Amino acid sequence: MTKQQWEKRVAYLGPEASFTYLATKGIFPNEWLVPCATIPECIEAVAEGKVDLAVVPLENALEGSVPLTLDYLFHEATLYVTGELQSKIQQHLMVNKAQKENWESIEGVYSHPHALAQCHKYLFYRFSDVPLHQTTSTAAAAKYISENPNECIAAVGNASAAEKYGLEIVQANIHDFHFNHTRFFVLSKQNKRLPQELSDSQAKTTFMITLPTDRSGALHQVLSVFAWRQLNLSKIESRPLKTGLGDYFFMIDVLADEKEPMMRGAMEELAALGCKVKSLGTYFTYITPEEV
Repeated sequence: MTKQQWEKRVAYLGPEASFTYLATKGIFPNEWLVPCATIPECIEAVAEGKVDLAVVPLENALEGSVPLTLDYLFHEATLYVTGELQSKIQQHLMVNKAQKENWESIEGVYSHPHALAQCHKYLFYRFSDVPLHQTTSTAAAAKYISENPNECIAAVGNASAAEKYGLEIVQANIHDFHFNHTRFFVLSKQNKRLPQELSDSQAKTTFMITLPTDRSGALHQVLSVFAWRQLNLSKIESRPLKTGLGDYFFMIDVLADEKEPMMRGAMEELAALGCKVKSLGTYFTYITPEEV
C-alpha cells in the first residue's frame, strides 16, 4: 500500500520492534504508526477516533487466542475487522551486551506471557530456577533489558528488538515448536475492507454469538444453521459472558462473505432462533514479511 492510498494513523501494541509492530509495518510501510502500551489502549484509540486503524494480536499457533483481545471486542468496543495479518514468529534469548559473557548465569527472564509460554520447554530445562517476569510486549522486555546493563537478566523477543535496543542474541530460535505464527486483527470504526488484491485468501467473516437460553441442543442448532448451507467454519471458540459460571458467547469464523445470500439467510435464521449476533465484518488475510 502506498501513502497516497491511505495516509492513516495506525495504532499497534508497542513499543517499536514488537511483533505487532513488525506485522503492522509489513502491511502499512508508509503510514503513521502510533505505539500503545496495552491491547485495550490500542482498541480505545481507534474507538475514540484518535487513530484510523489499530493492529492487535488475536491468536498464536502455539498458545491459542489472546483472551484480552476477544473479550474487549465483545464487551467494550463496537469495531470491525478490516483485515487479518499473519506473521511467522521466531523467539530469541537476548541480553545486554554488558552481560553477554555472563548470560548462562542470568537471574531473570522478561517477556510477554505468550512469548514465555511459547518457549516453555527451553526455559524450563535450561533455566528452571530462574524467575520469569511478564511484560506488556516482547519489545517492552527488550527495552527494559537495554536500560538495565548492570543486571544479569535476559529478554525473549525477535531479532528486530535486539537490533533496535542494542542487545546480544545469545540463543536463537528457542520457541518449542517450529510452526510458530500469530494472527493479528486490523480494527476500524467503519465496516470497510483492506484491498482484496493484496491478498490471495478467500473472504472470512467473524461473528460473536450469544445463545438464547441454556437448553439442550442450542449450540447444535446454531452450527446446523451453517452446516446445511455448506458454510465452512474455520474456527469456533467459547468465552465467558462474565454474567455467571457456565454462561458463554461463541466466536465463529466463517469462510464466506457476509453479503452472500447464504450468509444473509444464516443471519436471519439465527435471529429467528433468538440468538444475539455481533458481526465483526468480512475481511481478507495478508501474509506479512517473515521475521528473520
